Amino acid sequence: MSNLKPYSSILLALGGILLMAMGGYFIFLRPSLLPEDLRYMNITIPKLEDTIPNLQTWLQKVFWVMGGYIFSTGGLIIYISQTTFRVRTKGSFTIVAIAGISSIGLMTGINFLIDSNFKWILLAFILPWAIALTLYHLHK
Repeated sequence: MSNLKPYSSILLALGGILLMAMGGYFIFLRPSLLPEDLRYMNITIPKLEDTIPNLQTWLQKVFWVMGGYIFSTGGLIIYISQTTFRVRTKGSFTIVAIAGISSIGLMTGINFLIDSNFKWILLAFILPWAIALTLYHLHK
């Protein structure tokens, strides 16, 4: 099973690339409120603006920061995939599993909880991580 080693690193790098793309989306493209946000809160934009002025402006800045963190996490995962994960440094499996669960895993879980329109896309983003960790574990 030694041929699984590079595939686990490649798939983990793909997971990092997907995170970087998501971070870019949050920084450059994501509106401060999506239709699903309004649906979840059961409110309209005019009512929201009357109740909490400047919320959309503030949220946009929050998403810029969040996008930066997501992008950075993706870059670090790519680096880990090509270094410690590839050479199987002790603890690399555990840290990658924790990073996946606490980043894209948590985001996906919450998106299912709120019935987001993006829940299935996010679930697909977990697949490279899960397969990479499985292949890593299978490679002895």
